[in-house]
Amino acid sequence: MLRGAVRRCEPLALSAITLLEIAVLFGEGSTRLTVPAQELLAALGPGNGFHIVPIDVEIAAEVAAMGGALRDPADRAIVATARIHRLRLVTSDQRIVESKLVPVVE
Repeated sequence: MLRGAVRRCEPLALSAITLLEIAVLFGEGSTRLTVPAQELLAALGPGNGFHIVPIDVEIAAEVAAMGGALRDPADRAIVATARIHRLRLVTSDQRIVESKLVPVVE
């Protein structure tokens, strides 16, 4: 799905907190990936078609207004980022999908 979007030169955005999640989940000592976290993070840079969306006051306010549908602060920031910027979210997180807080790519 992402490869096709990159080939079609479609804009791709990542919430800044996603970079932190990748660093934590796939950093030193992780057995989740065969690719080093630094290599994965480098592949997500602007030169590869990705726009990193910072967390700002508007996104923080959206997180506060979201209520308790999602408990994980990172998930809330990712959903709020997608909502504020009117983006469809690529996720396999069933809690986010089932919350219906944001349109998701299926």
